[in-house]
Amino acid sequence: MARIAYVNGEFIRLSNAAVRIEDRGYQFADGIYEVCLVINGEFWDRDGHMARMRRSLSELKINFPVSDNAIGVVIAELLRRNRLTTALVYIQISRGVSPRNHPFPNPAVEPALVMTARRFNINQSDAAAKVGASVITHPDIRWGRVDIKTVGLLPNVLAKQAAREAGAIEAWLVRDSKITEGSSSNAWIVAKDGTLITHPKNHEILGGITRDTAMACAQELQIKVEERPFTVEEACGAAEAFISSATNLIMPIVKIDSHQIGDGAPGPISLRLRGAYKKCAPGR
Repeated sequence: MARIAYVNGEFIRLSNAAVRIEDRGYQFADGIYEVCLVINGEFWDRDGHMARMRRSLSELKINFPVSDNAIGVVIAELLRRNRLTTALVYIQISRGVSPRNHPFPNPAVEPALVMTARRFNINQSDAAAKVGASVITHPDIRWGRVDIKTVGLLPNVLAKQAAREAGAIEAWLVRDSKITEGSSSNAWIVAKDGTLITHPKNHEILGGITRDTAMACAQELQIKVEERPFTVEEACGAAEAFISSATNLIMPIVKIDSHQIGDGAPGPISLRLRGAYKKCAPGR
């Protein structure tokens, strides 16, 4: 079946979908995006994704093109047309189309809104979590405002490609000997005493929505969380490690570069937190 995309108010075959050559998202990466998970028709972490999307747009001074409710309606129709109930939904909003010039167009133009959806296999994800995955470390060469979820992702692309070439699922980005986050996920370790450690939310990381829900789950499970930077050396000596993202949920990490984490199998805290997240995220 042909996949269907939503482009500026129209549902179009993906093979025929297009944006204008002078769209500022294409010319300048002048836009933002969100990746959302829908399981059995239910939008997981909905409020968090909508809030972060609004924040990113606000930071770039781009107007929100439609209401939150309209986004939900479009997602539901997009899934229906693609005959999907469980999917990853990609939302991108650029500043819009105007003659190529660095300053914002004046007067402002209409933002461009694009959405696509692809099938997500939750059973496959669960199976991967039982085995665990590996990551590599990679220099963090991104710009200074990675807390804004922009489409300017070339450093992330290069890091992810390096991970793929090394047979790893993710690259953990390193700045000043500290791990900031993954190329498309947040990074966590579990200390020997069971404390969860993850980088604090600031301009050096993208505050993950899955990260926020995981922290709420940890609080409910009475698991201590420390938001602080940690070194590569500390990560390699941790009891457990995992990543969090909409595409991976909570995914145990069993190897960092050539270093085995713990006994080389997914740890009990990581798996417990994954189970709690799957119960907590729907409807949030």
